[in-house]
Amino acid sequence: MKSVQDDTGRRYLLLKRSDSASLVRDPENGNECYIQNDRLEVVDEESPLETAARSVGDPVLTLLTNVHDEETLGLLVELAERGPLGVRTLLDGYDFCESDLHGRLTVLTAAGLLEETEVAGERGYRLTEDCETALETIRPSLEATDETATTDPE
Repeated sequence: MKSVQDDTGRRYLLLKRSDSASLVRDPENGNECYIQNDRLEVVDEESPLETAARSVGDPVLTLLTNVHDEETLGLLVELAERGPLGVRTLLDGYDFCESDLHGRLTVLTAAGLLEETEVAGERGYRLTEDCETALETIRPSLEATDETATTDPE
């Protein structure tokens, strides 16, 4: 399988090639179609798996590729629930040593998931809009959870 793009720059996964046309799949919606070979070119700098990953939205893809453990994901969830938090609050409230917390905050900030802010006159962090979007996508809504908990099964 190879990554290809058409003459408009849209990328596809090449499934089958014949003399005149190729069967391709759009990674964003899964649709398959034939495109004339003279409109396609191979994309060498992107693997087919990277092309397939395009079906995941940018905020979620950024979250998935930059959060490598449950503690880091938990840190983002806590910031989503509690709002911006100061560095001292994070150090006091969670089991992070200073260097470990600093490393995680640096990676998440560089990825565009967190941004530095001021909390009670001190340095703190808050989620970016992209991070909020990603977390909303992967977490069940609180309303659905509350509704399920209060619904009588009979």
